[in-house]
Amino acid sequence: MPRPIKISEAVVRRLPLYLRVLDDVAQTRGIKLLSSQELGERAGVTPALVRKDLAWFGEFGKQGVGYDVHYLRNELRRILHLDREVRIALVGMGNLGVALARYHRRRYLNEPDFHLHIVAMFDSDPRKIGVLVEGVPVLPVAELPGLVERLNIKLAIIAVPAEAAQGVADQLVGAGVKGILNFAPMKLKVPEDVHVVTADLSAELQCLAFYLQP
Repeated sequence: MPRPIKISEAVVRRLPLYLRVLDDVAQTRGIKLLSSQELGERAGVTPALVRKDLAWFGEFGKQGVGYDVHYLRNELRRILHLDREVRIALVGMGNLGVALARYHRRRYLNEPDFHLHIVAMFDSDPRKIGVLVEGVPVLPVAELPGLVERLNIKLAIIAVPAEAAQGVADQLVGAGVKGILNFAPMKLKVPEDVHVVTADLSAELQCLAFYLQP
């Protein structure tokens, strides 16, 4: 039995860029085809890289014609598993957690093609338990393992202080979560089959500050 082809993380990270371009183009009347040159320019990459990235998943365009916007858009959504509901747990309902919840819940409720659905929110602060955020009640962290498993949640967002992040990650992984977006300023230790993306907003701003003129 042949081994499954391992797609590099760099390729996977570019697919949402292409999808975003196609989503924007789909809103423009009269544009049904898009060349690799146009797709690359809008996504900020070379046409050759566009063709190489997409070739990992099949043949989607015709030479001299380009890509059918509607077809490629649907195919990328399928490849990214965004053609169906993706249930997400959010842990940590401070200012950042609430902002993330509001953004994603409003998109889910208002955009028919947006399937990233935050279905459960958790916090350890008794003052936040029971508070409704965009119609979803905040639950105690103690209920996290059972509810995540019962709702078949496979993705999670961690927006808790650094000292609590690893413990939360352990609970999520134990409940079957396979992907974590981590906003805590620390590196999480997880099994090899669990994917973690860490978004350190403070560190990114500090890097940008380096380029300011004195």
